[in-house]
Amino acid sequence: MEQRIIISKNLKSELATAISECEHDKTFILVDEVTKEKCWPLLSKQLSMRKAKLITIEATDTHKNIESLAHVWEELGNDGASRHSLLINLGGGMVTDLGGFAASTFKRGINFINIPTTLLAMVDASVGGKTGINFNGLKNEIGVFNDSKFVILDTDFLKTLDGQNICSGYAEMLKHGLISNEKMWAELIKFDIQQPDLGKLQDMLAKSVKVKENVVKKDPHEQGIRKALNLGHTFGHAFESWSLKHSPILHGYAVAYGMICELYLSAIKTGFPTDKMHQTVQFIRENYGAINITCDDYPELIELMTHDKKNRNGIINFTLLANIGDIRIDQTATEEEIKEAFDFFREG
Repeated sequence: MEQRIIISKNLKSELATAISECEHDKTFILVDEVTKEKCWPLLSKQLSMRKAKLITIEATDTHKNIESLAHVWEELGNDGASRHSLLINLGGGMVTDLGGFAASTFKRGINFINIPTTLLAMVDASVGGKTGINFNGLKNEIGVFNDSKFVILDTDFLKTLDGQNICSGYAEMLKHGLISNEKMWAELIKFDIQQPDLGKLQDMLAKSVKVKENVVKKDPHEQGIRKALNLGHTFGHAFESWSLKHSPILHGYAVAYGMICELYLSAIKTGFPTDKMHQTVQFIRENYGAINITCDDYPELIELMTHDKKNRNGIINFTLLANIGDIRIDQTATEEEIKEAFDFFREG
């Protein structure tokens, strides 16, 4: 059965149906400390949840590690989970990534359902089968491709988010617009992200998830066109890893900053229109600010980029654009061009 994505209208009945369609002698719910407080109460009173066992891990990406993973395995084992049990991941991308990996590896794999509670997880982490943890100072270094049986997207959870987390998820939506079509891109850069209309955002979210779903179906294991989804991520993951040692930033902010750099490379290397580059960059700068990097940080950032999983033979690999929707995967850049992109980022 391929992954089913549900844009929720009635979470209670949709979750009950999803559980009934998954093998489950026992049901477990994975939450972090934040989603336990803010999101679990929305589910806990449901009949289908009465006998579910709650597993709690610490919040934030710094705990997306082997210790948290081992804790989930231990809790599953101690509470008698079998190969026929079900894990429901209720949380942001950290929970869906780590929970998906725990489910994929416990007793060689049990069923899992993702209920993402952040915009970022709804549009990115919970769809597409990527699971994993951070390891050895690197993002998502250990993991497997494995789809959840269901993803249930309910924008009611977005009411629990602050503005920064809305912006973080929106960066991935902006990326989907850039790799899709001009109409979608234009709608995204005109949207008031500071005072978001959640009804409109749900419609835009559905379109955005559809873009990712279509790409993933064509290339489930990232051999070719799925690399389109990496726009902004080669620089972005370097910014994100660098920030963990300085002042941590949210994933979507790192991707937004990465898109500034990669749209600059797109303009100089693959002919991306400079007016569209400037419009997009202006939107990002107005809504995401910047991080304070200097020339002295360039060698460390470039070193981090060399560890990116998309690289081959040690050559840094980028996804660039020739225009909106005109994707150029497997692009390279010289060290000088990469430094120019950092310079452009700092000019804002």
